[in-house]
Amino acid sequence: MESDKRARVEAWLRYGADLELGPYYRDRGATIAAVQEGQVVGVPSTEPAQSPMIAAARTPSASSSFVLWPTMSAEAASARSSAAVPFAQAPSLFEASDRIVGDTLQLIHETIGDCTRCKLHKSRTNIVFGVGSMKAELVFVGEGPGHDEDIKGEPFVGRAGKLLTQMIEAMGLRREDVYICNVVKCRPPENRLPEKDEITTCSPFLFRQIDVIRPKVICCLGSCASQTLLQTTQGISRFRGEWFDFRGSKLIATYHPAYLLRNPNAKGEVWKDLQKVMTVLGLQPKRK
Repeated sequence: MESDKRARVEAWLRYGADLELGPYYRDRGATIAAVQEGQVVGVPSTEPAQSPMIAAARTPSASSSFVLWPTMSAEAASARSSAAVPFAQAPSLFEASDRIVGDTLQLIHETIGDCTRCKLHKSRTNIVFGVGSMKAELVFVGEGPGHDEDIKGEPFVGRAGKLLTQMIEAMGLRREDVYICNVVKCRPPENRLPEKDEITTCSPFLFRQIDVIRPKVICCLGSCASQTLLQTTQGISRFRGEWFDFRGSKLIATYHPAYLLRNPNAKGEVWKDLQKVMTVLGLQPKRK
């Protein structure tokens, strides 16, 4: 193994040990020994470094104890995705924060109150908390409310929301069967993306919502939601349709319905992602 790559791997392992986030792999002792002996699976020089979160969450390769970037053919990737098992059980970077015993959606709502924690409160009409079943097996997470959502106080009720409803119904579900929420609870001005400080301030309430509901599957809609939960800056096209573990739930990212309104040719790709979700949940598509 080249010395610079070996140094990066060793530094990464020390970083994980310092934060007590392990294991990133099946056999920690064996992996460290492999690093020391220069036997770790090589990292392709053309690939940028991934965040620890994504590397930790990826399903481990059956042929090695530690793989930074699994590489496979399109056919093999499709077969792995369609199987939907097994899933990695590595902890997320948020796992260190204690879950709140006895927490409820009502308590979270009350804690948010008439929130003024970030600048988004200055232009909002309503806080858009979330809607759906408290026992939902599937949670959809978007980026933030738009104009229609801000007026009504309910997520995904505009044009993109109507498309999301159609997607849910095509899966054989109803809106009331799932839970729908956003990374931030107040509308960003002019529907811009939430800024880092706004996400940092508001996302803990999202994590609490997920902890309370404990869904089987989280479906992140768009880059903002998926990057927030996976703690990465990579574009969604790099990991869309792949499975990750987030706080005990299976997580998959797909394109936002608003993106589909602008790029209808991508609907087929999203339907493939939703079919993976349906496989995990044991759902059959709605018959026409």
